[in-house]
Amino acid sequence: MSRQPLRLAILEAAKLLEEAGVPSPRTDAELLAAHVVGVERTRLGLVPLVDPEVIERYRALIARRAERVPLQYLTGVASMGDIDLQVGPGVFVPRPETELMFAWALAVLEGHPAHPPVILDLCTGTGALALALANARPDAIVHAVELDPAALAWTRRNAEARANEGDTPITLHQGDVTDRSLLTELEGKVDVVVSNPPYIPEGAELDPEVAEFDPHLALFGGPDGLSVITPMVSNIARWLKIGGAMAIEHDDTNGGQVAALLRERRVFGEVAEHPDLAGKPRFVVARRVATDAEAARGH
Repeated sequence: MSRQPLRLAILEAAKLLEEAGVPSPRTDAELLAAHVVGVERTRLGLVPLVDPEVIERYRALIARRAERVPLQYLTGVASMGDIDLQVGPGVFVPRPETELMFAWALAVLEGHPAHPPVILDLCTGTGALALALANARPDAIVHAVELDPAALAWTRRNAEARANEGDTPITLHQGDVTDRSLLTELEGKVDVVVSNPPYIPEGAELDPEVAEFDPHLALFGGPDGLSVITPMVSNIARWLKIGGAMAIEHDDTNGGQVAALLRERRVFGEVAEHPDLAGKPRFVVARRVATDAEAARGH
């Protein structure tokens, strides 16, 4: 059989994905085509014709995407900062919105005098934030915590891959971020804490890609979405040094509640809410400004 036009296959795929209700059909059709052909998406125009077996492989992937299998499961890759991460069944797929929290952390570290800075990533999943920060700040000491053994296996895989690429290794911990006895050796020593914890309220309506594929342990935070965040805040206060900063990603329905949680703790100051790319409330930041004793005395 003769070679076939890739552009026509992409148009056909985009139509199929649109009919299946995929949120970004043309983008996903092009990204999967780029994955199959082995080029950047921006260079697809340089591949006008492909062999029939390439079209077959492409259509098979499109059929799975039409079944709402996450795009990243099909390509095996998600990104954070300047790094690619391996993803698949059993681990939460990093979202573009979390890039904003990554950028915030980098900005905080730029203005921080500590050397080397100590970073703690809670509920790390793939290791996205921890590994992206280690890549951007090779001078940092980075710790990452994950409870789920299946997710931790992906974290280890990604951490090994980044270490093989020459990045500074990170330290992984299996544990519950709400456990008061977790990482006592880091008390008062952490410069920046970042966390993308389970925060979706139970019963929320979710896209099939999320509801059917992301691990529920990584998604749901009790009836109000705060069952992990509330006790985690006490631990973050314990780990942060004075002047240290923290950021917690949250559901777009409870940003005000997370900010209030932090303001209630007098050890925190400079509490601020940050929107995501769509303008919805997405993460809250704060700084440790006082010791427990100072907070008890009202500074």
